[in-house]
Amino acid sequence: MHKQETTDHRAVRTPYLWMICAIASLGGILFGFDTAVISATVAMVEAQFGLDKIAVGWFGSSALVGAIIGSLAAGSLSDSYGRRPVLILSALLFFISALGSAIPPSFGLLISARLIGGLGIGIASVLAPLYISELAPAKIRGRLVAFYQLSIVVGILLAYFSNWSLLQFSTAHIASFGNTPWLHKILVSEVWRAMFAAEMIPAALFLVLLGGVPESPRWSIKEGKVQKGYGVLLKCNGAIKAMEELQAILDSLARTPAAFGELLRPGLRMALIVGVGLSVFGQFTGVNIIVYYGPDILRDAGFHFDSALKFQLAIGLINLIFTALALWKIDSWGRRTLLIGGMASVGISLLVIGLLFSLAEPPGIWIAVALCLYMAGLAFSINAVIWVLLGEIYPNRLRGRAMSVATFANWGSNFATAFIFPWFVAKIGMDAGFFVFAGFCFLAVLFFNKYVPETKGKSLEVIERYWNSKKR
Repeated sequence: MHKQETTDHRAVRTPYLWMICAIASLGGILFGFDTAVISATVAMVEAQFGLDKIAVGWFGSSALVGAIIGSLAAGSLSDSYGRRPVLILSALLFFISALGSAIPPSFGLLISARLIGGLGIGIASVLAPLYISELAPAKIRGRLVAFYQLSIVVGILLAYFSNWSLLQFSTAHIASFGNTPWLHKILVSEVWRAMFAAEMIPAALFLVLLGGVPESPRWSIKEGKVQKGYGVLLKCNGAIKAMEELQAILDSLARTPAAFGELLRPGLRMALIVGVGLSVFGQFTGVNIIVYYGPDILRDAGFHFDSALKFQLAIGLINLIFTALALWKIDSWGRRTLLIGGMASVGISLLVIGLLFSLAEPPGIWIAVALCLYMAGLAFSINAVIWVLLGEIYPNRLRGRAMSVATFANWGSNFATAFIFPWFVAKIGMDAGFFVFAGFCFLAVLFFNKYVPETKGKSLEVIERYWNSKKR
């Protein structure tokens, strides 16, 4: 009987589970696309609107203000109304932002559209990994939630490829669309508009497919809809495991009523600190500086704009490959191994990049190689691990709001680095910027080694008991 149950789980339920998680991960593709699409537009928007470096920083980071607001709101909204409806809201925001970014007549309206997109990013960054973690069985939860990180990387790579393709198209068709001025404006003379408009395609797909996914079983059970939640667990886990999961969820919810202040008490307070630490250190690796300003960094290394976009596409491909490797190993090697070892390699890569930029004539090709090694280390460590851990370390009854706090820290530090970076490197140099990021990486290694527990193979309820044991 047990053998039949296992066979049935692999043949029927696992594809169903992967299908739902793949749809939820489209939120990650939009997250990645929206954050990376700006990289090729910075110089064009700067020239068109005559921006100074502070305004350039505001353009590069404006979506992150929306992301901060969206991440703060996502937890409470999802705890009140469910994970699925709020994910649908994020898809709508992505679509509106892509359309609005393609047609604005002024810089102010462009910023408004980017802020709306940021709301979608913030919501998706909280709820997509949370939703997946609440569906996934413990043995493959790491892979399924890391699949979300893989989807972010796919979104980044799609944005790089879309940007490069549209730039090539605009160059090849510079004399085209004479009879349709608006098409010439969007596709040729102001091609940055088409780069933003391309996001409408995955946003529409995400919106349509979300109509076919169920509500999170843990949220349904928390709201008293036990049969509905059990039905989803049954499809994802099989009868035996579903009943075990149901009982563990009911026991967890029965112990203590949900109160946000509980996160500040001994035990869970440490979980909150770990989540915030992961988020802040994850941003101070400089990862999103490469995503947002990669072509400008490569141009400082001596590359022409077209060549810089090609190298950024290569960096995006390396990001995808090493994220896939991390997805393969995260449930066997564990979270801590990837996190600590990978972050040490990232710190070394940043030191090398800083040293190369400090030379009188920075060697462009070696800087590009070092950036590739840097991205490989990031993809194999914190980029793959952070969303897995953030979806695992908080109790069922508080997960949405706790994820909001950690993700708020993520987007807040992201905004700080993205806003300051253009001005910072203009004042003190590109080399100093990379040395600062390297220092944060080595601090992160010490923090992770001391405070981050191993969670592989443990149910969410077992992880909750681990933090509760810290009270003693």
